[in-house]
Amino acid sequence: MVLAGGAARRMGGVDKPVRPVGGRPMRDRVLAAVADAHPRVLVGPAGPVPAGVLVTREQPPGGGPVAATAAGLALLDPDTPVVALLAGDLPLLTGEAIGHLLRHLNAGPDGRHPTPLDQRPAAEPPGADTGGRPGAEPDGACFVDADGRRQTLCGVWRVPPLRAAVDRLAAGRGLAGAPIRALLAGLTVREVPWSGAGPPPWFDCDTDSDVRRAEEWVR
Repeated sequence: MVLAGGAARRMGGVDKPVRPVGGRPMRDRVLAAVADAHPRVLVGPAGPVPAGVLVTREQPPGGGPVAATAAGLALLDPDTPVVALLAGDLPLLTGEAIGHLLRHLNAGPDGRHPTPLDQRPAAEPPGADTGGRPGAEPDGACFVDADGRRQTLCGVWRVPPLRAAVDRLAAGRGLAGAPIRALLAGLTVREVPWSGAGPPPWFDCDTDSDVRRAEEWVR
């Protein structure tokens, strides 16, 4: 699920996810990183998208990431177990990075991966669980940067607890304008450092200089 309905104020209000990096729209790069997912859902303005991608819009339009998450979840089958929740401006995201998150999500409560996923490089640091119930199976896994900041829109989440969190907010403060941290409050989140080669997969493009930097990385 790719969230692509932001206002892009620091870029003058352009449709940021369609800006090209390396000759390809950023949102298409994000969708390519989850090419094996079904379905793939884009939440944002209508427009040309790769074949097989479902498009919907948050209500109200521009209502923020929580409203967008709710709109995307509404298109998933009731028995969908896991969803990747991704910003539309992550041009450096790869399938390898998504697989890394899924391995951590499927690890046991102690952070150890079941065989054969436990056969990972010894230098890979374990993820840390925060929030929710100590020792419980994680509800989601997202990257953290070198300063320990969660990259919540570069993560994978179990659908039932994510739906429950949406319902909780909808019954309380409402979804429009709610911050993503309010959605995830109370969920057990596995924070995953990135130890792979190359640039950080959570690098997002908020400014023109960010786009130029991403262009340098993809050359």
